Amino acid sequence: MCAVFLLLATLVSCGFSLAAQSGRAAGNTNGGEEFFIVSSVDITKRQLLLKEPTEITQLIQVNDKTRYTDRNGKAMQFGDLRAGDTIYIRSTSTSAGRVAVSIRKGPMTLQELQRHYLK
Repeated sequence: MCAVFLLLATLVSCGFSLAAQSGRAAGNTNGGEEFFIVSSVDITKRQLLLKEPTEITQLIQVNDKTRYTDRNGKAMQFGDLRAGDTIYIRSTSTSAGRVAVSIRKGPMTLQELQRHYLK
């Protein structure tokens, strides 16, 4: 009985993981934005340590071409970002790593959650 329960729990958790990954991939193709929580901001190195909702962290660089907007769509600066902020990033990969093209500050609303993770 315990073995059956463990097998069922494993299958259910794998199903949730696959659903989140496939939904996330669909969310990335719709608008190309990824959702993150800012873990830390390093102004001198011009980089952000970001945390995904799945607790995975990653480092991303910013440059002079990176565009920043707040919740209302108004322009902001890199220095306005703080740990704990929730943001949406469009990025590109370079030989030096990932570089943010645009950063949009905003909450994870129910509509955003459905669009990014539940398709």
